Amino acid sequence: MDPDALSKAFVEHYYTTFDTNRAGLANLYQETSMLTFEGQKIQGSQNIVNKLTSLPFQQCKHSITTVDCQPSGPAGGMLVFVSGNLQLAGEQHALKFSQMFHLMPTPQGSFYVYNDIFRLNYA
Repeated sequence: MDPDALSKAFVEHYYTTFDTNRAGLANLYQETSMLTFEGQKIQGSQNIVNKLTSLPFQQCKHSITTVDCQPSGPAGGMLVFVSGNLQLAGEQHALKFSQMFHLMPTPQGSFYVYNDIFRLNYA
């Protein structure tokens, strides 16, 4: 699968899962994975999912505007940069966000999130 198609498929899967079942994101991370969420660093799959499931909203909908990707290093990793809008239930205006994923291959032939950086974009 070419990198653009792979990154688009990952992004679709990630945000669909985030919007419908955040706890289901656990299998995308490993114990060496790190999330930086609005400047707060969190390491390990369970700690990351605990953070994501404890966010102060139950329902949201991501609308993706752009997805850019690049191959990363000799191990077959990939950088994926996403921008878009985040609509929270009951809120009139969507929030703009950016998120960067560093995906690394698994021995089974899939990918996991090694690094994940999320920021809201305030204008």
